[in-house]
Amino acid sequence: MPRKPRISIADVPVHVIQRGNNRQVIFANEEDMKAYLAWLKDYSKKYGVNIHAWVLMTNHVHLLCTPVNSTGISQMMQALGRMYVMYFNKRYHRSGTLWEGRFRSCLVQEDRYLFQLYRYIELNPVRAGMVADPADYSWSSYQCNGLGRNSELLSPHRLYLTLGDNEAKRQEQYRALFKSHVDVRLLDDIRKAANKGLALGNERFIDDIVALTGKRLDAGKRGRQLGWRKHPKAEH
Repeated sequence: MPRKPRISIADVPVHVIQRGNNRQVIFANEEDMKAYLAWLKDYSKKYGVNIHAWVLMTNHVHLLCTPVNSTGISQMMQALGRMYVMYFNKRYHRSGTLWEGRFRSCLVQEDRYLFQLYRYIELNPVRAGMVADPADYSWSSYQCNGLGRNSELLSPHRLYLTLGDNEAKRQEQYRALFKSHVDVRLLDDIRKAANKGLALGNERFIDDIVALTGKRLDAGKRGRQLGWRKHPKAEH
């Protein structure tokens, strides 16, 4: 059965997930995480991908990014994946695959769902019970977006920049987004969209993407599209 083609469009945000094969550990310690982030920075710059948010968990990675061209994300992930596997296998005297096949991804409607993805990604360690507050986890972008920690990897999305007219105000407004968790039903939409390579957005957004690419990106039903639902606590 042929693989479903991955859709990427210049200047449209993308949620990326990469998991270890059979959910095996891909980061054994902090040195591994530092190495991964260093190569992520290098390859994101090389292939023109702006990284807005990330989290490194023990056996998987989430990224929120926007490419400047349609091939940037695939090129970045392929180069990063190869380099990190060589590093990991050499360091731990192993061979063979590390990743669970191809990375998974979905397009994101920025005006409706961008900040929801920021929250989904950076709250991952909280949902996993690793920390009580996202600020306590060093291997996500929350300390950069919410607390102002400097990072050469981070490229703020234009909507992030509208949160305030200076860094302190933007960080304050950003932290306010995290006063509640992501709605359970929206969690399901986000996971389903990435796992199935769909688009996370309302009906008009999905129709626009289909018209532009000629590829079907809904769940195969004529009813509610993924994400086409108002949430009582949804931001932006």
